[in-house]
Amino acid sequence: MQTQDKFTDKQLSDEQSREIAETIREELARRRISRQALAEQAKLSLSTLEKVLGGRRPFTLATTVRLEQALGVSLRKSAVVVTPPAANDVAPDSLGSYAHRAVTWLEDVYITLRPSFGDKDAIFAYRTEIVWEPKVSALVFREGERTDAAYEHTGEVAVPHQSGFIYLVIIKHGQHRVITVSRPTVAGEMYGIISTLRAGPGSQLTPIAAPIAYVPARNISDPSVGRVTSDHANYKLYRDHLRRTVDESFALFLTA
Repeated sequence: MQTQDKFTDKQLSDEQSREIAETIREELARRRISRQALAEQAKLSLSTLEKVLGGRRPFTLATTVRLEQALGVSLRKSAVVVTPPAANDVAPDSLGSYAHRAVTWLEDVYITLRPSFGDKDAIFAYRTEIVWEPKVSALVFREGERTDAAYEHTGEVAVPHQSGFIYLVIIKHGQHRVITVSRPTVAGEMYGIISTLRAGPGSQLTPIAAPIAYVPARNISDPSVGRVTSDHANYKLYRDHLRRTVDESFALFLTA
């Protein structure tokens, strides 16, 4: 027990502490969460968090691990001796080389919201589940409860450390569909852009991009799916989530 305490209380170097503090500040800004909220999630005092972020106290390994678990990202870029996870518990490099235990916070059932491609005044809602798939050693997403069931997709989830965004990717018969979303907010919501093809008359397909939101199903008292119009009880809630994508600059849409 004494050996374990010495290990977890080990102070990191000044360089490592600076790197970790910088990464945490970037995550706080990106996710729009307060230091108080992070301290509570990591079960640390706000005073301790303020001191390590301000460089008045070095990070310890125990503090770093708690913050990594709260944020769901690896904070240690410099070498620290830690037992590596099993090989089948790490995603391939093409998806971000993340360990399963580092992304468990993403595993959930979400209500997915985007504008209806067929009715400009309606919102299209469906269910998306994100889970770890041992067969591919990565997170995968599975869509369901779509009124256009023929277009339900399953794909892989990339979580690269460099960009700080999450990518839901489908590559099928050479066709690509990519959804780029922010890391989850404190409430677990993710906002971003879907880039796909819209089905037109006959065999016509048109490239299209639109805002998209992933809201944990548990955050909605009575989640509904399908084409949600202005007379539906959930319309305002769904519309507010979609508007947040642009209003809070989770994504930008530029015109020529």
